[in-house]
Amino acid sequence: MITGTIKSQVDQIWNAFWSGGISNPMEVIEQMTYLLFIKRLDELHTVREKKANRLGQPIENLIFNRNQQKLRWSHFKDLGDPGLLYHIVSEEVFPFIKKLGGTHGESTYATHMKDARFTIPTPALLARVVDMLDAIPMEDRDTKGDLYEYMLGKIASAGQNGQFRTPRHIIKLMVEMMAPKPSDVICDPACGTAGFLVAAAEYLDQHHRDEIYANKKALKRFNHDTFHGFDFDSTMLRVGSMNMLLHGVEDPAIENRDSLSESHASVEDQFSLILANPPFAGSLDYESTAKDLQAIVKTKKTELLFVALFLRLLKAGGRAAVIVPDGVLFGSSKAHKTLRRLLVEEHKLDGIVSMPSGVFRPYAGVSTAILLFTKTNSGGTDQVWFYDMQADGYSLDDKRNPLDADKHETNNLPDVLTRWQHRDKEIKRARTEQSFLVPKAEIAGNDYDLSINRYKQVVYEEVQHASPQVILAELKALEAEIMRGMDELEGMLK
Repeated sequence: MITGTIKSQVDQIWNAFWSGGISNPMEVIEQMTYLLFIKRLDELHTVREKKANRLGQPIENLIFNRNQQKLRWSHFKDLGDPGLLYHIVSEEVFPFIKKLGGTHGESTYATHMKDARFTIPTPALLARVVDMLDAIPMEDRDTKGDLYEYMLGKIASAGQNGQFRTPRHIIKLMVEMMAPKPSDVICDPACGTAGFLVAAAEYLDQHHRDEIYANKKALKRFNHDTFHGFDFDSTMLRVGSMNMLLHGVEDPAIENRDSLSESHASVEDQFSLILANPPFAGSLDYESTAKDLQAIVKTKKTELLFVALFLRLLKAGGRAAVIVPDGVLFGSSKAHKTLRRLLVEEHKLDGIVSMPSGVFRPYAGVSTAILLFTKTNSGGTDQVWFYDMQADGYSLDDKRNPLDADKHETNNLPDVLTRWQHRDKEIKRARTEQSFLVPKAEIAGNDYDLSINRYKQVVYEEVQHASPQVILAELKALEAEIMRGMDELEGMLK
């Protein structure tokens, strides 16, 4: 977590942008991202420079050549002339980063930077922001990542069109439940700012670092072939691409793509792991939606179409952990029932984690669940694991204040992960507990209803009440006491 000091520094930069004339939160994020990207390029070049000097060899993967030294952050940040700084950054540095990767096999960043614009309006504002960013200590990747997450959390416009930023702790839980491996090919078909891909990269770096850095081939696979993200919002693609860079993934496959459209219907059986929180709201025209998705489930609802898409994109044996609105679990339409039957009968439905409705506040109070399944094309569902999450470590109101992370009453997430990892032992748990297993036959008998309330048993505590005679006697005694008090008060008044 970033400290209060760094949060204060970021808040000051944010306020500087607003007072300097940039009031759109996404535009602030974009402009800060470009500057952080420029700063990161200089850091990468410095590391390669030191390694080359140590080995007495030429710099590997040169970023700045001899004639481009003035484009480096470490050079222009100390110029002292706001006008000259503004000219160099806007007229030379910004065009330089837009062209990174060259014309042959352009990098993800260069692809999404084509339409980028440098919109910081004045030399004074740029000089001030450069000084402020330079003062923030960002030596390690965790600080960079936390700082970036804090900035993204400031996007007040989130929640439009059914798109909500997934809380980082929920993303982390889902990644840990899936436990990705270096051999996985990971996809988020509605990636936004790439939060799921970033968390997966962090998990792999933490748990499989030796395998990732074993040789150049393994490292190249991690940087270029492991992570795939799709989105049709060009701003989100730029932010997501640079979010990945700031977390140490050099060139993920983040593409401008409407995942549900007919034009991308040919993409299938490619990924071994899907992590996603697709848009909930809205519906599409049958004509614009991929025909093969309509063949799976005839619907206009995006939340159902995305689940069908996940099944199409996964390889056989591929796994998914995705967030869905509760309606997907119990909706009574033919499309809802068809999709649930498909998951249970033709693939392997592993589990459902029911989440409290406050998880997405302040953007929405919608009730959601984590859907966990494996694509098999041959069934395999035996017992479905259910967990009734009641607390996620934060208050469930609009403030979302952090609560005691070590108490189960206020944070169920560690328990969710532990029980998931040992769910083969859950068979002994009663339906009155927070998690339990439900046989496939019972689910099928309930028209494939997957809502936890259908199967959870509620225990009502027996309350002992006094007999009517005792209650009447107590009322009489109370009435007599009131009358005595009134007599005393009347006497005092006389």
